[in-house]
Amino acid sequence: MSVPLTTDPADRARSAAARESWAEAYALLHAHDRHPSRGLTADDLSVLADAAWWSGHVDESVAARLRAHAAFVASDDHRGAGLAAWRLYDEYSGLGRPAAAAGWLHRARHHLEDLPDCPERCLLEMTDAEEASARGDHRSALAATRRMTALALAHDSPDLLALSRQAGSRALLAAGRRTEGLALLDDAMRAVAAGELSGPVTGRLYCLALTRCGEAADFARAVAWTNAAMEWCAPPWTGRPRARGTGTNTATGTAQPEAPRHAPDPGTLPMTVPSGENPFRGVLRAHRVEVLDLLGAWALAEAEARQACREVPVDRLESAAAAYYAAGDVQRRQGRLEAAAVSYGHAHELGRIPQPGLALLRLAQGRADAAVAGVELALACRNDPDHDLLGRARLLAARTEVALAVRDLPGAARAAADLDALAGAGGADVPLLRASADTALGSVAHAERRPGALPALRRALAGWLELRVPYEAARVRMLLAAACRAAGDEERARPELGAARAVFERLGAVPDARRAAALLAGGSRRRLPGGLTAREAEVLRLVASGGTNEDIARALAISEHTVARHLNHVYARLGVGSRASATAYAYAHGLI
Repeated sequence: MSVPLTTDPADRARSAAARESWAEAYALLHAHDRHPSRGLTADDLSVLADAAWWSGHVDESVAARLRAHAAFVASDDHRGAGLAAWRLYDEYSGLGRPAAAAGWLHRARHHLEDLPDCPERCLLEMTDAEEASARGDHRSALAATRRMTALALAHDSPDLLALSRQAGSRALLAAGRRTEGLALLDDAMRAVAAGELSGPVTGRLYCLALTRCGEAADFARAVAWTNAAMEWCAPPWTGRPRARGTGTNTATGTAQPEAPRHAPDPGTLPMTVPSGENPFRGVLRAHRVEVLDLLGAWALAEAEARQACREVPVDRLESAAAAYYAAGDVQRRQGRLEAAAVSYGHAHELGRIPQPGLALLRLAQGRADAAVAGVELALACRNDPDHDLLGRARLLAARTEVALAVRDLPGAARAAADLDALAGAGGADVPLLRASADTALGSVAHAERRPGALPALRRALAGWLELRVPYEAARVRMLLAAACRAAGDEERARPELGAARAVFERLGAVPDARRAAALLAGGSRRRLPGGLTAREAEVLRLVASGGTNEDIARALAISEHTVARHLNHVYARLGVGSRASATAYAYAHGLI
């Protein structure tokens, strides 16, 4: 179909905006607005605000939105004024100006409160749902999302319907209804994948969906949607029209900053998006960094983190903070402790509490007291521990590790039990959380010399291997090797150490690789003292831990008579005559 030609810049700009050719729309409207004899309508000013943000001219977008609101008010257009006010609320929220945001939300309600059937009301319902979820009022949140869905359907808006599905997903996940919440999120993302939505809403939904995946610890969805999101915003990016466009697009989902906020390193973190590029790219790339980290692509993850920090707009600094934090985790595990401290510091400057990474860094630096204090404070200060499952799980796993390092076995056991309960919350085990919980449970059982260590660690290894998370799988192999050696089974310990060492070397995890190499070398030279056999050494260790003959028989699945026979052989080989003397020998010769 041929498109009528027009010489009017405003008409051409509106046509460009309809095609989501934002750079063209911005250039036309910007030039038109500067002409002293011309003026822009309220709708044109709204388009200019959108185009300015999408074209990288973030300093102009809020100013244009403010002018648009004033023009809508002057023409007594309450729908237009209400939408502009809500958009200003959204923009100021992103800029970290809550007082200004609250004022514009109040203004939006004032404009729209007498217009209950207009599609712009959907945005207020979405905000109501978010606020209700934040205060734990799940019933009110779900009621708001149902009203939002009804309005979106009544006005045949694919954009608003997809946003309502996402809002409903968040409310369900916050209420602990994981299966229903993820199903609703899949429904919203189906429209995204089918190309049914506008570019602005597509970008917003990718960001929200990846946030939900992170909070729900849904690694499989995070991988799939991260890849799809990066394909969507890959250069050259010119916008994506809807597959079907009969609906009213009342919410573009963009956020337009007024002025740059402080960034820790202006030379490497300019927070500006080049004209013509997708401003969602930096935010989505920051999500990709977390996925690459887990998959073991550490060099790429660190490079992508640096790139994300260069691309993130100034109203999305939390994404830059997440990228810095992920880079710090990579650097810490590679033994680059000074670089990790710098990255965690940048994340902190941008508003993120860099835990548990900072606590584990302090532990690696030998500052155990600081590690304990850091992770405990982070756990105590979490506002919404049940909603962000992955965030809490990582803190509990770190609390377990730190407690074991300082020999706080009761504290480690409590943290592992909490993690186990979190993994099974709502009756549905989450693979990523289950693997974390089994790792913690197995490490505590090994430290306590309990027989349950090996089964838990084998479950953990299977879980990490199935998820394809190599670093965590290698760490579990190290624990398995230690547990096998404690049982006197050197034959099974060495292959685990060898496999762990290979993974650590491939990842560049230098401290772990050195430790695995040292353990391999030490095991090859080790001989049990006193001529003890592996089984006799195992019996002696259990005696030294306070076990009776009955306890030892149960732990080793042998008879008490066999335990007594092994113990007599131990006494004869070591030249001792009592359990106390045998225990002292075990400690003196490093068997414990």
